[in-house]
Amino acid sequence: MLFKSFAFGLCLAASALAAADPNRAANSVILDETAVKNLNLATVEAEETDFEETIFALGRIRVAPGHRAVVSSRVPGRAISVSAHIDTKIEKGAEAVVIESRQPGDPPPSVRLLAPISGHVSAVKVAPGQPVTADDSLIEILDLGSVHAVAALPDHLASRVQVGMKALIRAAGYPDKEFAAQVEHLGAEANADTNTIEVAFHVENPDAMLRPGMRAEFSIATGKREGVMSVPRDAVQGDGAQRFVYVADYELKNSYIKTPVVVGAQNDRLVEITSGLLPGDQVVTRGAYALVFAGKGSVSLKEALDAAHGHPHGEDGSELTEEQAKAAAGKASAQGGRTSGFTPLAMFFAATTGLMFVLLTVLGLRLRKRPAA
Repeated sequence: MLFKSFAFGLCLAASALAAADPNRAANSVILDETAVKNLNLATVEAEETDFEETIFALGRIRVAPGHRAVVSSRVPGRAISVSAHIDTKIEKGAEAVVIESRQPGDPPPSVRLLAPISGHVSAVKVAPGQPVTADDSLIEILDLGSVHAVAALPDHLASRVQVGMKALIRAAGYPDKEFAAQVEHLGAEANADTNTIEVAFHVENPDAMLRPGMRAEFSIATGKREGVMSVPRDAVQGDGAQRFVYVADYELKNSYIKTPVVVGAQNDRLVEITSGLLPGDQVVTRGAYALVFAGKGSVSLKEALDAAHGHPHGEDGSELTEEQAKAAAGKASAQGGRTSGFTPLAMFFAATTGLMFVLLTVLGLRLRKRPAA
């Protein structure tokens, strides 16, 4: 009897944490391996880090001042060849257009028009045989080695932005790439129609990824706080007063617990968590939204705990009393005497219990042999 009670006590202690949360069964989503692969889940460790206060704005990419050039002719005449082609690169000094002058001659004198800068040809407004005048703009060239990114900042936020502040810029064409820049200048006038003010950034663009006219998103850092618990924005689900994240179960594989949180400030990447998480919690990021619709998953809490601990649990994951455990064992025996086998954890408890029983037996024998005083 002593042996059975002691063994049951060890199993009960090992699973005490599992039964500590009465809402664990209701809030757990337990998946099998196939479901985990299909959802492509990813987690991040919750930790206290530096948190940037940011302002979000929209805008567009523009040509940097001094980075646009035009090819034109000083003498009237007729184009006899056009070497520049739209949307291709051209080097400074390369031939762009050849103009035949109207001055008499046999043949008439010609003028070679060269590219004044290196860059991309953005417009070709001349064709061979076309007459040209000194007022015509024949070729336009853009140097895209650096560009201007211009944000339309709501004017009521203008006091929070200063020259030199850092920002991260994302263009619509490259949503996964960030371009770092600093505020170069604020507009001298606000736009009365849109109630915005221009905030311009000089952005290095050596690969010419950013093209004039592209839409862009701006995250302007206006301050920083240290030691702030935060998680990626994708991790936080719900709306209004009901905000929550999914935390990987500390005990069960492929199990995720819906955990209510209190949120604070947020920026373009992170959300501050003021209550609900502890440092080290593994929080689901990619796939968190899908977990909202996964119900309780494909595995029950009882099945997961039974497999982890090597003994039966209640349907809600709670520990069974000694009488309930006996009844469950008897039921299993009546259904064929088949058991699920020992897990490594169950074997450890069995070995520990056996060792304790041997030690107690040896101690009892020594006490019995000790001569009376």
